[in-house]
Amino acid sequence: MDVAIFSAKPYDRQFLAAANEGRHQLAFIEARLSDETVRFAGGADCICAFVNDQVTAPVIAELAAAGTKLIALRSAGFNHVDLAAAEAAGMTVGRVPAYSPHAVAEHAVALILTLNRNTHRAFNRVREGNFALEGLLGFDLCGKTVGVVGTGLIGRTFAGIMRGFGCRVIASDPYPSDECAALGVTYVPLEQLFAEADILSLQCPLTPDTHHLIDDRAIGLMKRGVMIVNTSRGAVVDASAVIRGLKSGVIGGLALDVYEEEADLFFEDLSQKAIQDDVFARLLTFPNVLITGHQAFFTREALSGIARTTIDNITAYEDTGRVLHPVTAPR
Repeated sequence: MDVAIFSAKPYDRQFLAAANEGRHQLAFIEARLSDETVRFAGGADCICAFVNDQVTAPVIAELAAAGTKLIALRSAGFNHVDLAAAEAAGMTVGRVPAYSPHAVAEHAVALILTLNRNTHRAFNRVREGNFALEGLLGFDLCGKTVGVVGTGLIGRTFAGIMRGFGCRVIASDPYPSDECAALGVTYVPLEQLFAEADILSLQCPLTPDTHHLIDDRAIGLMKRGVMIVNTSRGAVVDASAVIRGLKSGVIGGLALDVYEEEADLFFEDLSQKAIQDDVFARLLTFPNVLITGHQAFFTREALSGIARTTIDNITAYEDTGRVLHPVTAPR
């Protein structure tokens, strides 16, 4: 099949080409998919999209008119795709439901350890010859209560790691996991989780129910000094609300690998430009905020898994007209 791969970075070329083994004709397009760039697909049989590509109804209509039949997502999330429009156009949507849950879970733990023990600040101090410890005080993880929102593969992996630190782990999920419970995780109502957690980790998908799950009301239920970590989807957190929580002191630490308006920021080098997003710029002013640019997935194992599953979806569609991991519009 002819495949147009949008938001293609050098690492995408490397891993997708290796997984492809010459089976399909891959065209790598650095630009994000949008109304303005959809023409670059050039009538490809398949377009391959990443998390910040805009697979909207107008984009889908133009793709369908040019003959595209398959949308292959190289992500687990699909909130950036108009599924109803794809279904109406007769287009199949495939995704990567799992690649390396360890990659994201371990990054969430790295954020917690870094933010708690201020290793990022200590690194910069020592390089400047400053060995003072003031301002670097952390706390023991052992014995703390960690709340996990969402116990799919990533959430369960994260919960297991935190149990290994000696934490009490509580969780909230509409579909409790027996595997998670077997790790010693206790399921509680969401409001109870907010009230008891010393550390709150978000591992849930973005749905209408989880959009701005962390808002003023939720923050008002939390312990003073709570640490919030989000490695799920940016819009699960209301950024303006967490700024208010940081200013009030209710939020003692905030670690983000995703951001609601990240499409204009992440995956690009903007070091020579002014950040135009005032809310994001405000977050960067807090000493107890740690932000990484959507890199939780970025391990060799995860990229290999994403590439392999993406190519397998494309191959399955070419052979049978079906993908291995379909996404369908809700009924």
